[in-house]
Amino acid sequence: MGYKEEPEIADVLQQRRPSNVEAMQQLHRKSVSNKGLTGASALTVKQSIVPITLVTVLFFLWGFAYGLLDVLNAKFQTSLNITAARAGGLQGAYFGAYFIGPLTYSGWIVRKFGYRWTFIAGLSIYGVGALMFWPSAVYRSFGGFCGALFIVGSGLSTLETSANPFIATCGPPRLSEFRLELSQSFQAVGSVIAPLLASRVFFKRVGDTDLSNVQWTYLGIAVFVFLLAVVFFFAPIPEVTDADMALQAEQCSDLTGYVDKPLRKQYKLFFGVAAQFCYVGAQVGVASQFIRYSEESAGITESQASDRYAIGQALFAIGRFAAAGLFMFIKPRWVLLVFMSAIMIFIALSMGIFGEAGVAMLSLVLFFESCIFPTIFTLAIRGLGRHTKRGSSWIVASVCGGAFFPAMTGLAADASDYHKAMGVPLAGFAVAFAYPIYLNTMCARELDGFRDTKIGYHDERRGTVIGDINDEAEIEAMEKRAASRDMGKV
Repeated sequence: MGYKEEPEIADVLQQRRPSNVEAMQQLHRKSVSNKGLTGASALTVKQSIVPITLVTVLFFLWGFAYGLLDVLNAKFQTSLNITAARAGGLQGAYFGAYFIGPLTYSGWIVRKFGYRWTFIAGLSIYGVGALMFWPSAVYRSFGGFCGALFIVGSGLSTLETSANPFIATCGPPRLSEFRLELSQSFQAVGSVIAPLLASRVFFKRVGDTDLSNVQWTYLGIAVFVFLLAVVFFFAPIPEVTDADMALQAEQCSDLTGYVDKPLRKQYKLFFGVAAQFCYVGAQVGVASQFIRYSEESAGITESQASDRYAIGQALFAIGRFAAAGLFMFIKPRWVLLVFMSAIMIFIALSMGIFGEAGVAMLSLVLFFESCIFPTIFTLAIRGLGRHTKRGSSWIVASVCGGAFFPAMTGLAADASDYHKAMGVPLAGFAVAFAYPIYLNTMCARELDGFRDTKIGYHDERRGTVIGDINDEAEIEAMEKRAASRDMGKV
């Protein structure tokens, strides 16, 4: 190459790699739905402890709300003398809200106003839904209860639209899966505690047709929720913007191979949405028929079957804490593959084994279900950059799968038996099982790169935080890495 061509190469490199100021301006233009860079792309563990603790309370809150759902289902069948099919409308109302909210107002709020105001909006909607239980109980209106649960589901879906991506991005990126798994462990604890309190405290010493305690229970929940909204108004919640996520992804690009792509080319996200839809549907399908399956399989009473289900729910909670611990030592994509493989094995065994052994197989399905939702969520939004909030909304919307699979599982049980009906959740799990296979074969380098990055950790030698946008040396190092990649493309 001649001497005269060298300035042309320099010109190309200069055009291809903008200055630091221009790069910040480009990131700001890409993130039209937020206020631009805030510096939260390099939050340390210490900085993230308080906000993550507060948001973890929200995980417990909607785990508690979901735990009450099955209890209310049985309560209304007795108190309002409705069929099991009609009572299934409660789950349809609750999970149906997940289809509408994240794709419309919830997703818009989090992109337009950020995480703090989305938390406040979600809590406020949840509180209004809880208050609606009072007139519904007074007038003994099943339609009113469905409407109240739809509003509750709308509030919870709004919270989940913000809480899941916030936990995943609030802190060092290498701990993303661990943070979300640990926080969601408390959601599982809420799901275990709620039915125990419902049977021993909330609905104790009342007649089968008395709904007064339903009124007082949800009034108490509403008061607590509104107080929590006030706490979030004053709480130190850092705003992690899409511009921050775009910068973080760029800073990790030497490890991950990250390239900014339009949303339509985020294939890992789309596959994750489909996998989450089928997985959540299958999970709810198993949970909704677990008691009836146990009665059929082991020939036990409904009360005894409920005890078996409580054990299964406890195993689910234990599994989440166990998975969080595993993430500290084992790559999350491997853990996801192993847990999904175990689900496929034990759900298949539960279809062919009768007696207490069959119940044990289905209980093990609940144990291995524990880590799937948060792990799929976190891995699916890895590397989305400026699309993180929108992509998160889509994954949360996929929770609406819980409104479809239980009905199909129930229809299959009516047509044959509960053992064969487990084939419906098996089909959903099969689709979800394909996702970790895809991640481990097609996305390994990208996922491992985010796990290996030290962004958000202190550089003891220089006394700075790795990835801090205020650290000029860090920005210069990032620009040199980008220039080196550009040289390789020439």
